[in-house]
Amino acid sequence: MATKVEVKQLLEAGVHFGHLTRKWNPNMAPYIYMERNGIHVINLYKTVAKLDEANEALKNISASGRKILFVATKKQAKDIVAEKVANVNMPYITERWPGGMLTNFVTIRKAVKKMASIDRMKKDGTFNTLSKKERLQVDRLRSKLEKNLGSISEMTRLPGALFIVDTMREHIAVKEAQKLNIPIFAMVDTNSDPRDVDYVIPSNDDASKSIDIIMSEVTNAIAEGLAERKSEKQSDNEGKEAAQPKAKKKAAAPVVEEAQPKAEEATKEEAKVATPAEKSQPKTEEAPKEEVKSEAQEQADDLTKVEGIGPKAAEALAKNSIDSYAALAKAEPENIKEILTEASSRMAHLDPTSWPKQAEMAANGKWDELKEWQDNVKGGVE
Repeated sequence: MATKVEVKQLLEAGVHFGHLTRKWNPNMAPYIYMERNGIHVINLYKTVAKLDEANEALKNISASGRKILFVATKKQAKDIVAEKVANVNMPYITERWPGGMLTNFVTIRKAVKKMASIDRMKKDGTFNTLSKKERLQVDRLRSKLEKNLGSISEMTRLPGALFIVDTMREHIAVKEAQKLNIPIFAMVDTNSDPRDVDYVIPSNDDASKSIDIIMSEVTNAIAEGLAERKSEKQSDNEGKEAAQPKAKKKAAAPVVEEAQPKAEEATKEEAKVATPAEKSQPKTEEAPKEEVKSEAQEQADDLTKVEGIGPKAAEALAKNSIDSYAALAKAEPENIKEILTEASSRMAHLDPTSWPKQAEMAANGKWDELKEWQDNVKGGVE
């Protein structure tokens, strides 16, 4: 577990500096400590508390295997975000936000595939058969795609969350994420509206030192989540390997039990004493198998793998006893809609029509089919 950031470190990095008082957003009042020389000062104790809350949520999302998309197109944040996020192998946008990046994800994926097809042309020699003018045009197209979409080439489905630096500048990304119910994490300054963000980190989003320290904490939390996921996979594999030889021993045991009564009928009393002991052995051997199954069941019940369900929607469903793929597959979309609307008015716009269908595929273990379906639809809506 990484050490938590302290208020003193944030103070030294200038995280507490807000905007001019005349530019403030009144909704940021709970996070403002005071005003000095016409500038608002952010309450760093609340920043630490909100940062811990956001880190815990990001850790859980990364541990579930979902991607987190980072968006920072302002000059002072570009290089810092690209460097920090590349270390944890997450997608990021640092040039300009391509309109429809989330709401029209299928089209964006086509542009990424175009980039991959140009790379294949260069490998198999087809590129060299083109004329000089055509080669130049293809090279320019490739460099343009690489600049705008190169960092998201590995993102084959909609992200599990969005992390934004300066929500005022990236307002289009915020609106797209809200439309698809993708959780939003953001560094929010005193001139921004925190109501648009699910996980607010009140901080200075203009200074490079401030951005650097917040991004370091966030990426460390994501790295912890990825490490947990890796260790869980290893333990599952070890459990399966350990269960295989025990299953072979079980298969051999009945043969011995059948051979003993036929060989010596005189020792029936000894056999009777032996049989209860033999019967008790499989029970102890079956325990590891049950543990492996329970671990697999816990992983299978991550409802956020269903396109359109975020952490808050999954929490609302779990409170109403819909905490597994099987339960979600049996649920009626109308009932799901009622549950979400009662939980929060912000989830009232969600369309759960396809959720039972996706849950049924997940419950039956058809993950490849589910992934293909999610790649072909837009925002989980057919």
